[in-house]
Amino acid sequence: MTQTKNEAYMSSFTPEQLEFFYGFPTWVVAAWAVAVWGSVIGSVLLLSRKGVAVQAFLVSLIAMVVTTIHNYVLSNGFEIVGDPFALAFTAVIFLVAVALFLYARAMHQRGVLA
Repeated sequence: MTQTKNEAYMSSFTPEQLEFFYGFPTWVVAAWAVAVWGSVIGSVLLLSRKGVAVQAFLVSLIAMVVTTIHNYVLSNGFEIVGDPFALAFTAVIFLVAVALFLYARAMHQRGVLA
């Protein structure tokens, strides 16, 4: 929603938060895209029982870590968006990404994924 600048969704944020979201450098937006689309592709590959799903999820997870480091370590994301819900939301997404990677890897090791 932040990438499409959906007005209904973005209207709930403060001007400082909007400036933060809209001010991401190009490399952060690219890492975010790799994280999102890598998981989508990984999911399709997992459903198709393809072993390359493991690599797709790993690339997605690494890109998510890069994005999170930018948002919370290299910038002032904690100050701007650091409410408990936003932090919990980020943590849940990270846990799901790790779980998808570990599941795909386990299925590949068992020979379920070709």
